[in-house]
Amino acid sequence: MTSRDHLGSSAPIGATDSRFAPTSARLVDFVTLLREHNIHAGPSETIDAAAAIVALGTTDPRVLRSGLAACLLRRNGQRKVFDQLFDLYFLGVSLPLARPSESAEDLRERLMATLVQGEDTAELAREALDTFGAYGGAGESAGRVTQASGAGWSSYLTMKSLRPDEISEQLAQTMGGSGQFDMAVRTIEARRRVDRFRADVQTEARLRSAELRGTDYIARRGVENSADRTDFLGAREQDLAEMRRLVHPLARKLASRLAVRRKKAVRGQIDLRRTLRRSMATGGVPVDPVLRARKRGRPDLVVLADVSGSVSGFAEFTLQLVQALQDQFSKVRSFGFVDTCAEITHHFTPGEPPAPGFARDIVREGGVARFGSSNYGEVLQGFVDHYLDAVGPRTCVLILGDARTNRTDPNLAALQAIAERAKAVYWLNPEPARSWSTGDSAAEDYTDIVTMHECRNVAQLAEVIGRLLPA
Repeated sequence: MTSRDHLGSSAPIGATDSRFAPTSARLVDFVTLLREHNIHAGPSETIDAAAAIVALGTTDPRVLRSGLAACLLRRNGQRKVFDQLFDLYFLGVSLPLARPSESAEDLRERLMATLVQGEDTAELAREALDTFGAYGGAGESAGRVTQASGAGWSSYLTMKSLRPDEISEQLAQTMGGSGQFDMAVRTIEARRRVDRFRADVQTEARLRSAELRGTDYIARRGVENSADRTDFLGAREQDLAEMRRLVHPLARKLASRLAVRRKKAVRGQIDLRRTLRRSMATGGVPVDPVLRARKRGRPDLVVLADVSGSVSGFAEFTLQLVQALQDQFSKVRSFGFVDTCAEITHHFTPGEPPAPGFARDIVREGGVARFGSSNYGEVLQGFVDHYLDAVGPRTCVLILGDARTNRTDPNLAALQAIAERAKAVYWLNPEPARSWSTGDSAAEDYTDIVTMHECRNVAQLAEVIGRLLPA
C-alpha cells in the first residue's frame, strides 16, 4: 500500500494545496499511530482535534499542525515525533519526473541566496532531493520503482553533496554585523536556517519513502524517536542536547514523587493511648486513629559511574539527573571510573548543571583511567580499598555501566562487600537485557548479587529511579 492509497486523493474537497488532504478517518489512524509512539492521546483529545480541523480549515497545513499539536500533546519532547507523523498522514507527494541533474555548486548558490533572505526552503529541498538524494533507481521512469528494487531517497546523501557546514559559515559571514557578539549571533542564526533546510529535506525524503513503501511502514520504521525514547548508546550530539533539556523538568517530577512517598512513609503504627483519648469525643468509638510518627532522615546516595567512551553519554545524563535530585538526599558522593576509581564529587557545583561533555574532562583530569580499557574488577576492588567508608546502612549505591569487563576478572567478592554494607545497591545498564549474556559482558554474574535494571533511554531511567530510590 502506498501513501497515496492510504491518504486518498491528493486534491481533497476544500484544500487549496494538492499536497494536503486531511480526513476524519485519517485523523483516527493518525491518533492510533501516535499511541504506538508513546503519545497517549485519548478520545477527548481526538474529539478536540477533529473540532480543530473544522475550526482551522485545511488550507494551511502549518496552522493545522500547530492546532492539532495543542490538542493532542501533553508533555515536552513529543513534538518532533508528532511533526514527522503529521507530515506522513496529512501531506501527500508525487514523485517527480526524471530531469537532468544540476551541479551542486549552482544549487548551493541558490540555496545561499534563499537562506540569506530568510525565505521558505521547502521547494529547494524538493529540488535538492531530486538531484542528489535518489539511490537505487529512485526518480527514474517517473518514479515507478518498487520496494524490492532497493530504491529510495536519502537526506544524508543530499546534505553531504551540499556541504551544510560550509554553507553555514558562508551564511554567517554574509549576514553582516561586526564584533564578537554579532558574530556569535550570526553563527547561531545561520545554523538555525541551515537546520530548517535540513529538516525540509528530511521531511521530503520521508514522504517519498512512504510513496515507495507505504505510509504505515515508514511511520513505524522511519520516524525518529522522541528524545525520551532515544537510546543513550546510539544518541547523536543533538539528541543528547535535547535530553539535557529534559533533566530539570524530569528532576522536579521525580522530586515531587519522592517527597510524597517520604510524607507517607512517616506514618507509623497506631498510638493506642492517644487514639482512645481522642475517641472520648465520640463516646469511646475510635473513629479517628492516631498514628505514631516515625522519624526518618533522608538517605545518602553514592554513585559509581563508568565514564568510558562507550557509555559516557549515559553516564553524563544520569549524573546530571542525580545532581538535580541531590536535595532529596542528605549527602551525594559521585565516583567515576574506567579502569580505576576516583571521586568526582568536586566536579559538580550544587544548583548548577554540569557542562556538556564533562565526562571527557573527568577522564582526562579526574584520575579515573590508567590504560583506557574498562576493568570492572579493578574498579570495584579500588572502591572497596579506598572508599568503602562512603557506604553505610543508610546509603543507596547506584552503579552505572554496561558491565563489559574486557574479559577480565569481574571481582564478584568486591561487589558483595559493597552490597553487604549498603542499604541498597542498584545497577543501571544502558544495554538491552538481551545483550547481557553476550561477548565480554559480566552482567549476568553481577545480577546474582545485585538487581540490574535496563536503562536504555530517558523514559526507562526516569521510571527506574522514581521506583527504586528510597524515601
